[in-house]
Amino acid sequence: MSQRRRPDLPPSRATDRTPNPKVPGGGGGDGKGKMSLAWSSRGIASSVFSSERRIWALSLAFRATNSLLVLTYFNPDEHWQSLEVAHRIVFGYGHLTWEWKRGIRSYLHPLVFALLYKIMAFLRLDTPWFMVKAPRLLQSLFSSFGDLYLYKLSKLLFDEHVARWAFFCQLVNWFMFFCITRTFSNSLETVLTVIGLYYWLSASCSSGDVSTASRKLALFIAALACAIRPTSAITWLYVGMLDLVGLQSRLGFLFLEGFSAMLLTFLPFSIFGIFKSKKWRLSGLIAWVLGVYSMLGHKEFRFVLPMLPIALMFAGYSLAVMSNPDFPDPKRRNKFCNRCPLRVQLAVLFLIISNVPLALYMSIIHQRGSEDVMFYLSKEAHDGKVKSILFLMPCHSTPYYSTLHHNLPMRFLDCTPSDSKEIPDESDRFLMDPAGFATNMFRNSSSPSHVVLFSSEEGSLREFLISHFFRQVRRFFHAHFKVDRDLQASVIVYALADVADT
Repeated sequence: MSQRRRPDLPPSRATDRTPNPKVPGGGGGDGKGKMSLAWSSRGIASSVFSSERRIWALSLAFRATNSLLVLTYFNPDEHWQSLEVAHRIVFGYGHLTWEWKRGIRSYLHPLVFALLYKIMAFLRLDTPWFMVKAPRLLQSLFSSFGDLYLYKLSKLLFDEHVARWAFFCQLVNWFMFFCITRTFSNSLETVLTVIGLYYWLSASCSSGDVSTASRKLALFIAALACAIRPTSAITWLYVGMLDLVGLQSRLGFLFLEGFSAMLLTFLPFSIFGIFKSKKWRLSGLIAWVLGVYSMLGHKEFRFVLPMLPIALMFAGYSLAVMSNPDFPDPKRRNKFCNRCPLRVQLAVLFLIISNVPLALYMSIIHQRGSEDVMFYLSKEAHDGKVKSILFLMPCHSTPYYSTLHHNLPMRFLDCTPSDSKEIPDESDRFLMDPAGFATNMFRNSSSPSHVVLFSSEEGSLREFLISHFFRQVRRFFHAHFKVDRDLQASVIVYALADVADT
């Protein structure tokens, strides 16, 4: 009995089957060579996607490499709201920001890295290099499962052909490369969201005990995501309510400026995939989350990171449709599918060119000074050359004890919110008058052995530091262009002359 293909799936690939040697045009010498080359490349892809274990192994290798290539500073929360807390739990020292002192943060996410630190300490692997790289390598392990489950979710909703393209989009997208292996709670939330959605939606495709088990597992993962990051409830409230009322209606879309930047050149492919696939429930989830976050006062790109894999899945659907044109003549279809259509080759090339260089630039070059300076100070402290450190820069501009990994005095400019908005914090007062602020600070406290500052404030502080017997010992490149303040081109380390000479 012939089966009817679901209307929301792209046409199935003739190349997924064994080629028929009797097809006309396959026996010529030149044509045979081209066909052999085409099937060889497809054979590699078929080998990679032959089992979920191989897909996961590929993703793990890719994300591990991804994590080692992330050398830049993105947002303070990557360190101050996870690793710094975990370092304090395990090693007994580390700074807790005001959110932790007021009890408005969950310890569940830092505990993941606390366990890692405990194992590293037991194995005596808490060296400067491992303290910097190990947390992101652990996150790369979690991220690899997110990639795998996006493939499984795409296969569940569409077919394997779409799943392969969705997997490609996930690996190539610049923001996913830039952010997913960082130790944000958003990164782990994204992984849990994709896994939870897979089990939630697979429950509706199953029956009996399998359906019940999938739904329970999805609810557990959703609860875990909400425990790690309470705002994850925005996603799961929509999913639960949609199932409760059986809503199938088409919803409007709100693409925020940030989400469009995250998708970048994948945006038109995602929009086309949304309308072509007609999966309004999932596209409605994207619209719901973007709509809710757009109404909140505090907005950051990474807050909507859990929606990025879903949007990339629709981009994968779009590419799958483009690569599978319908031909009424099966002979012509087989001949065409022996090679990738030109428009798909151009689309893939366009996506790679527009995403990979940006991913590498943002991960390796832009704002790397904050990471480099702490790695340098960690090695110097390990050699006994650092006694104390003062950070004369906006608050939370660098990692802290979780990277330094030495219990010595450090001081940064406080920016704890005050009850009165009219009273500027230390960070604001410093930026208003760097030299005056430093003069008052040094008058009321002993001099540190090292001072760290941005090049944008160096001009105002150079003479002051020299007069207090400091001299420049290292300068680290930071950025080519400004982000939210004056251009912070370099991060500079000054040390007391007697310390610098040792």
